[in-house]
Amino acid sequence: MAPQEGAFLFGLSEDFILKKAREVCKCNHQTIITFFCQLFPVLDWLPRYNIKMQLLGDVISGLLVGIVAIPQSISYSLLANQDPIYGIYTNFFCSIIYVAMATSRHNFVGSFGVLCLMIGQSVNRHLQLAGYDDNTGSLLVGNATSSSNGTGTCDRSCYAITVALSLSFLVGLYQILLGVLQLGFVSVYLSEPLLSGFVAGSSLTIITSQMKYLLGLNIPRHEGVGSFILTWVDLFRYIQNTNICDLVTSLVALAIIIPVKMINDRYKDKMKAPFPIELLVVIIATVVSYYLNFEERYKSSVCGAIPTGFRKPTLPDTKLFSSLAVDALPIAIIGFAMTVSLAEIFGKKHGYAVHANQEMIAIGMCNLVPSFFYCFASSAALTKTLLKESTGTQTQLSSLVTSLVLLLVLLWIAPLFYSLQTAILGVVTIVNLRGGLRTFGETPRMWQLSKLDTVVWWTTMLASTLITTEIGLLVGVCFALLCVIFRTQRPRAAVLGKVSNTEIYEDQSAYRQLSSIANIKIFRFESSLYYANKDYFKTALYQKTGVNPVLLAARHHRAETQAKADTGNRKSVFNTAFGCLKPSKKRVEKSPTGIRLPSLDMHTLIIDCGAMQFIDTTGLSVLKETRHDYQELGVQVLLANCNPLLRRRLRDGGWAAGAHGGQLAFHSVHQAVQFAQQWYHEQRESKERRDAALDPEDLSVQASL
Repeated sequence: MAPQEGAFLFGLSEDFILKKAREVCKCNHQTIITFFCQLFPVLDWLPRYNIKMQLLGDVISGLLVGIVAIPQSISYSLLANQDPIYGIYTNFFCSIIYVAMATSRHNFVGSFGVLCLMIGQSVNRHLQLAGYDDNTGSLLVGNATSSSNGTGTCDRSCYAITVALSLSFLVGLYQILLGVLQLGFVSVYLSEPLLSGFVAGSSLTIITSQMKYLLGLNIPRHEGVGSFILTWVDLFRYIQNTNICDLVTSLVALAIIIPVKMINDRYKDKMKAPFPIELLVVIIATVVSYYLNFEERYKSSVCGAIPTGFRKPTLPDTKLFSSLAVDALPIAIIGFAMTVSLAEIFGKKHGYAVHANQEMIAIGMCNLVPSFFYCFASSAALTKTLLKESTGTQTQLSSLVTSLVLLLVLLWIAPLFYSLQTAILGVVTIVNLRGGLRTFGETPRMWQLSKLDTVVWWTTMLASTLITTEIGLLVGVCFALLCVIFRTQRPRAAVLGKVSNTEIYEDQSAYRQLSSIANIKIFRFESSLYYANKDYFKTALYQKTGVNPVLLAARHHRAETQAKADTGNRKSVFNTAFGCLKPSKKRVEKSPTGIRLPSLDMHTLIIDCGAMQFIDTTGLSVLKETRHDYQELGVQVLLANCNPLLRRRLRDGGWAAGAHGGQLAFHSVHQAVQFAQQWYHEQRESKERRDAALDPEDLSVQASL
């Protein structure tokens, strides 16, 4: 190519790229409005907000969710290894940001038990690496006003929130990147049995971590593989040190909260709002602990001083990013999976659209921005979302009402919880795990519906409990993908029969009174054909049809070789004794390739490809080999119900080259059956004509022999 031509082509390509870039990146008034409405859906629904129809429901729902969020914010802070104030910060800031960016009208974003557990494990691991002691067994007594800005020393509590906010920054960054890159489909790999098993296993781990607070024991928090078992070993080892005051308080609180929760669940359709038993128990327990001085008299562990107001914004510690990058990934995945799942459930229930990628961006911003304000990672909270939906919320404006309730706590009410026992917080955390534990009772029905899904559930649950939550999630995802591969590697295969007086063909083992087609076998393979199941395809085909062409061809080849050897020996003796006789011209029926035909009860094999979504090159080779092997025995192979992609692959792969009359494949099984029957009648007529044309001398010799 001449230099002038190269420069000319380069100029054309450059102009083309610039033209396309201008089309994509053109900016006008309408484009800007559309962009901001997509990024901030509140700009779309808020101008159309109906105050008369929607405001009352949003206010009532927001108040009730805020009342429930107060004790849960404090208790989940304990689970995340943080001071109580940071749990309130998290729910406050996340609620406000999610209002502006969410497409879901019912999700409540805040502290979620499973995520708090994973955050607490990461924080505790970094505390140990940094050399902080865990003798207190809790961070609630730490100095929450310490600073890591260089104005003072960073104590254990300060370092814990530094780790948590840095982790939240990375989680939000991951989620925003997934949303911007339109990778919302990643959540489809977290199946419902997998998520359910993960939540159940995490619930057991959370209960185990909270038991020391219910018993008032100061035992170290174990991390890593086997932490579940090690924690229970320590609980029984130090059980003689149980704080009786904490134990009695825990039992009384459980005895009160659980029955009321059950009543709320049973009569939720008749009640306008559930009774806020948790907040009531927290208030009563705080008052009793304060006036009876449980901290001094019985050495009970209490929340301690909770500061009011807001702290100055801070930056994440970039030095921690390298060690937190791996920890942030499963938290980000679980966070957006729970958020998108709940959003889609309630969006479908109430008839509005939810955009998964926008939800990922929204939850990412709920983790990224609050990380500058001393918040830890969050997601859609299951309990509060269900409460929000059941109490009549109409829009995300109810979350603003919830934020106002939390703002009152942050500015004035928080110090009143000084005497609240940590045992009560543990009780509040445990009773809110009933939904995760309830799935254990659903496993028998799941076993009846799908044994493989049940195995996925138990595998994920046990791995999350006995190993670690992060590894348990990874094990669950890998095992679920292996189950999918297993299902396609060994799919169901069947021989079909015809429903009388119809053109419908069904599995003979599943339906009765199906008629078989004479000398025609119809085989259905209920999966795509690719390299992983090619051997099983052949095995199932030979087993279902009862004809193994490779084995029969080899057997007849050996028999033919032996027959030739025996005929040669008899011929020499026969010619010596009766040299006057001529050997007869006996006709032997052979297949097109010359091999003697065995006695078969089939002349056509039809493969129903209706369940095959695709075939790879290996699958195409297997189909060609199958056709060749059966044609060696005089059996033709036809395909039916091929989709357009499959037919194109067959055509490009040369399947039609060996087909009868160029026939590629048939659109239905019935068409293939009709073609096979017509072909068989033509073959019989042709054979009869050949027999009629034989020499009469040959016929007389054959008759005498």
